[in-house]
Amino acid sequence: MTRRPCLLFLSALLLALFLSGCPKKLERIPSVKAPPVKNPIAMLLEPLSAVENFQSRASIRIDTVRKGEEMTFLLNGFVLYQRPGKLRILGYHPLGMGLFDALCVDGEFFLLSPLEKKAFTGEVSEFEELIEKQAIRISTEKGPGDLVPNLIRIGLEEKQTRIDIRLKDISVNSRLPEDAFLWAIPEGVEVRPLTQFLRGRKR
Repeated sequence: MTRRPCLLFLSALLLALFLSGCPKKLERIPSVKAPPVKNPIAMLLEPLSAVENFQSRASIRIDTVRKGEEMTFLLNGFVLYQRPGKLRILGYHPLGMGLFDALCVDGEFFLLSPLEKKAFTGEVSEFEELIEKQAIRISTEKGPGDLVPNLIRIGLEEKQTRIDIRLKDISVNSRLPEDAFLWAIPEGVEVRPLTQFLRGRKR
């Protein structure tokens, strides 16, 4: 299993920062109290691997700094997981519009931005040097007797960003939708190499 794709999921969540959202001023950005990880994808998937699969709704909170101002963005989401390496995270504006669809299947990554009508695809193994520049910290929380964490907390020190993914209404080892990990490009969407997104999406 590759050790780099977690950065891509974080980048997918950060896509919401450049789209319509609900910014609010913060006093400070709380840090994630965990050591930096060398293998973030393993750290992210390890607490999920106690089950064969799960699906859940999610509340996503992104605290970040934009142009010197500390802000927070609140999103709704949906998470699907299948052992060992399939993970999909969808993010929605509170009013219902889709903001991003991030999918990782066996080392290949897909990212769809419906509002921008762009999709980015690529093999995650191509981006080893990018992860080395990030001080990524990951922690999870589980309730007593829970198999799946109810909170995934991710910190990116270089980007002054913290992401909290709070899982709710978790359905464990249930039948997943047939298209849970299938990728389809909507009509009118431009497909670009993932490098353009990770390196700032220069035109």
